[in-house]
Amino acid sequence: MDTSVNNVVAQSQVMQQAQTAQQAQMQIFKAALDTQQQQVTALVESASVEPRLAQDGSLGTRIDTYA
Repeated sequence: MDTSVNNVVAQSQVMQQAQTAQQAQMQIFKAALDTQQQQVTALVESASVEPRLAQDGSLGTRIDTYA
């Protein structure tokens, strides 16, 4: 009976260590997702900027000639 108690305690410790490792991995994964979200948001915002026409001169004031 003493052996079964030791086995239960050992299994409990192993499960606690595994749970701690899994929590750490999830925190790293969430941080990576947050970073990717920020990068994608910045990329989408930079791509959605409408090109502006030139304000003066004879080129590019009516048609975007720089495209």
